[in-house]
Amino acid sequence: MERRIDLAEISDGKLYGAEDMVKADCGDCEGCSACCQGMGDSILLDPYDICRLSEGLGKSFEELMKEAVGLKMADGLILPYLKMTGEKEACSFLNSEGRCSIHTFRPGFCRLFPLGRLYENGSFRYFLQTGECRKEGRTKLKVKKWIGVPEFGRYEKFVADWHFFVRALQERLTAKEDMEAAQKINLYVLEQFYFKGWEAQDFYGQFEKRLEEAGKALGI
Repeated sequence: MERRIDLAEISDGKLYGAEDMVKADCGDCEGCSACCQGMGDSILLDPYDICRLSEGLGKSFEELMKEAVGLKMADGLILPYLKMTGEKEACSFLNSEGRCSIHTFRPGFCRLFPLGRLYENGSFRYFLQTGECRKEGRTKLKVKKWIGVPEFGRYEKFVADWHFFVRALQERLTAKEDMEAAQKINLYVLEQFYFKGWEAQDFYGQFEKRLEEAGKALGI
């Protein structure tokens, strides 16, 4: 779901690129897991997230859905999200010490925090959310190092392509699409990008091919 925000209210007023230095490093959090709690169903998972989770845990999308992943309607499109559990509504992957048990293959939303993305003109830039992380005295490091994903250029292209594909579908589904057509679109997206599974060694190649097929099939 795309947030309607005023950058002047939530950020330091700057926009960043992958090579820019940003004050985001929390020093390994030192045991704080505040940002891993109380997120409700807001942490949407993209195909790359599911690919990494499936590979890291050795589980299919169907198996992930039995434990830590749910489905929600986001502006007309059904997408997976990371479940919160217990009284504190904590992430399903936090261990008893409040540490992330999937840190090396955690979702992109988690990697990005406390950064956000401003999407425009088919691409995006990053901004620093100044009031979200409780850690004081954060240090500077490069944006791409903070996010820490291999083949960062290809990852950024994937993020932009997926965002604008999803947004185009959401605009259609929240307009005048009939119920039967909306159901077919949702089933197609879930099957094509989630249930079908991924070969982690060539995720980007597979994604680009599936996105092209989806564009033709759905007229995007």
